[in-house]
Amino acid sequence: MDIVSHGLWGSLAFGRKNRRNFWTAFFFGIAPDLFSFGFYIAGTWVGVFDHPDWSSGNHPAPSTIPFFVHAFYNVTHSLLAFGGVFGLVWLFRRKPFWPMATWGLHIIVDIPTHASWFFPTPFLWPISDVTVNGVPWSHPIIFFPNVILLLAFYVWFFAARRKRSRNISG
Repeated sequence: MDIVSHGLWGSLAFGRKNRRNFWTAFFFGIAPDLFSFGFYIAGTWVGVFDHPDWSSGNHPAPSTIPFFVHAFYNVTHSLLAFGGVFGLVWLFRRKPFWPMATWGLHIIVDIPTHASWFFPTPFLWPISDVTVNGVPWSHPIIFFPNVILLLAFYVWFFAARRKRSRNISG
């Protein structure tokens, strides 16, 4: 799934309590992609890395992307890594930090929406390299329903919030 959709779904699922939780959940929803690809993309903008070659099709060959991107991707897209960090935060805080759960939601959504030929989701890393050959999120059968559902749920969310606000004040 695209990075913005991850943030929006995560905020809807785990950030409805208040504005701060919304943006915290949004951050954790985009964090797996931000931390795996963000440094590379920023590096291409400032000239540290060569720009990826998009001429071969929809995506550059994974072998042309630096090793560290793949390494960060493995960590940030592992349910085991997520579970460990979420558990440590829960232990430290003595209660779960629900906006962080959007990281786990990101991984779960990526499993069926990434094809095996371009960054399949290593959800059991480091104990297994098993992945699912899913339908890429850019395919119309995934992309358009995703956008339509996001729009519908956000319209519903804001309408319900507005109705609650009117009921409280009036």
